[in-house]
Amino acid sequence: MYTRLTTPRKENHVEDTIEQQIAELGRMTVGQLKQKYIEVFGEETRSNNRQFLFRRIAWRIQALAEGGLSERARRRALELANDADIRVRAPNKKALDPEAFLKVTARLPKPHDSRLPPPGAWLERNYRGQRIAIKVRVDGFEFEGRLYKTLTAAVNQATGGRWNGFAFFGLPAPGEVNHAQE
Repeated sequence: MYTRLTTPRKENHVEDTIEQQIAELGRMTVGQLKQKYIEVFGEETRSNNRQFLFRRIAWRIQALAEGGLSERARRRALELANDADIRVRAPNKKALDPEAFLKVTARLPKPHDSRLPPPGAWLERNYRGQRIAIKVRVDGFEFEGRLYKTLTAAVNQATGGRWNGFAFFGLPAPGEVNHAQE
C-alpha cells in the first residue's frame, strides 16, 4: 500500500521509524486515522475516506521527519493558492496551531492575460448608442473611475446586462491566441 519514492540509500534509524509509523497507519480504522490527522496537522478533517487519510498522514510524517517541500514547490503552491479558494469552511479555532501553517504575507501578482492589450490600453466599443471605454490596468479594469477585478464585471456595470467581457470586446477565446507572433 505504501510506496517509497526516494532514491535507494543505506537504511538508518529515522527511516525505520518512519516506515514503522506508516505501517501502523495501515492497521488503523478510519476513526483512529482521523485522530492521527488531528495530531499531525493540528486540525480536524471532514474526510472519512480511509485511503485519503492514510496518504495525507503518511506524507505529513515524512515531511516532518525529512523536510517539507522545496522552495520552488512552495512558490508554485502559492501561485496556485492565489487562484483558488482553499477552504470551504473556517478551521476549528480550538485545533489551530499557528506555527503549523505557512504564513503568507503577500500575494503574487497574477500574470498578464495574453488575450488583453498591455496595461494602460483602452478597450472601446459602441453599445446602444453609447461609447463604452474600459482601461486595462495591472490590478484590474477601470470604468468611469471605478476599479473592477475582472473585465466581465466592468462590462456588466457599463452595460447594465450580463456579458462575457472578452466576447463583448471581440477578444479571442483562450485557445485562439497566436503566441508565435508575440
